[in-house]
Amino acid sequence: MRPHELSLAAASRALHARELSPVELLDSVLTRLAEVEPRLNAYVTVAADRAHAAARRAEREIAAGELRGPLHGIPVGLKDVIDVAGLPTTASSRVRADHRADADSVVAARLAAAGAVLVGKTHTHEFAYGLVTPQTGNARAGGRIAGGSSGGSAVAVAAGTATFALGTDTGGSIRVPAALNGVVGLKPTYDLVPRDGVVPLSWSLDHVGPLTRTVEDAALVLPALTGGAPATVDGDLAGLRVGVPRNYYFEHVHPEVEAAVRQAVERLASLGARLVEVEIPMTRYIQAIQWGLMVPEATAYHERTLRTVPELYTADVRVLLEAGELLPAGDYLRARRARTLMRREWLRMLEEVDVLAAPAVPLTAVPAGQETVTWPDGTAESVPDAYVRLSAPANIAGVPALTVPAGTDRAGLPIGLQLLGRPLEEPLLLRAGHAWEQSLTVTGS
Repeated sequence: MRPHELSLAAASRALHARELSPVELLDSVLTRLAEVEPRLNAYVTVAADRAHAAARRAEREIAAGELRGPLHGIPVGLKDVIDVAGLPTTASSRVRADHRADADSVVAARLAAAGAVLVGKTHTHEFAYGLVTPQTGNARAGGRIAGGSSGGSAVAVAAGTATFALGTDTGGSIRVPAALNGVVGLKPTYDLVPRDGVVPLSWSLDHVGPLTRTVEDAALVLPALTGGAPATVDGDLAGLRVGVPRNYYFEHVHPEVEAAVRQAVERLASLGARLVEVEIPMTRYIQAIQWGLMVPEATAYHERTLRTVPELYTADVRVLLEAGELLPAGDYLRARRARTLMRREWLRMLEEVDVLAAPAVPLTAVPAGQETVTWPDGTAESVPDAYVRLSAPANIAGVPALTVPAGTDRAGLPIGLQLLGRPLEEPLLLRAGHAWEQSLTVTGS
């Protein structure tokens, strides 16, 4: 196994044991990047010189026994909405082509303090306003979408051009590309991870979180982002109440996705969990609340540039921003009130269970350029609506959600299992996800 193929946890152990050096690990990642980047286009900016300087510094510190923690010497990619002093933050848009950050975002500063080595800035759907990331290719299958908006981060992790990465999630933008590229994505509790220095899409829905190769890796990254205590992923699932939705989450879902997720749920039960059927509340309002909050908030942020340089936006994003100018203030206020009610109902539902298990996305990665999905009953929806449908509830309710790989479809495309929990109970989600992940390793399935 080449160094760039190692999980964060395995690489960290090798670095601390002096079996691998940060420079060797970085060189392997950059070699891999040179091999696949022309095809995948995961990065906006590659900061190779800066990364080598950081890797050499980490090498000296580790040799001197000055260990900063599990991220010391580990290569990371940051979604290009996250400020790093001296580097551009373009949000993959011509609108910000000349931008250069004056200071680090809080999360970038915390990763630097933890000794992480920045490889570069990864592509996003323009201003994180989409679920496709059209300029980036899927890491698992040519000609398929990467998912978005953190598509570059997910592809970098899946392809081995970053050992871990950060993304943002407003309606599923960490979890959707994680599911479509076969990696782990964690959307933490709302406001748990600071967003200072991160270009906003919708301030009441935005989250920052990690994309990693394993659940253990995500558990190593999260404390560095929050400043909190390390999360322990080991532990059995005896008595864990796993909620299985009887409505919404398995409606308009591809049969292969449903079969894989239901099989995963049964495996959780075999590990000691107790399955409990639950009713998802206020389902008819989910998409209206999501769009009713996101569209006007995004437009408010872009108000000046939308009027001065509208031609610099891509067509799909410009249409959404212009639509936000037409929404009445009353609709926005109703969406905010409805969100309060929905959050209350979700917290009440989550009193009945410890973890909710559901598909991360209703279908695997569609071909690039596909615009709609038609279900067997004749219902048609846009590709973005299809992908956001199952992930948006966690953003509206502000609860943590973890996506882990749950097998593949007949075409070999990844399927994602989503685990959702109560606010600030990320450790429980990570324990459940890790147990599921370890069960696959033990059985070889």
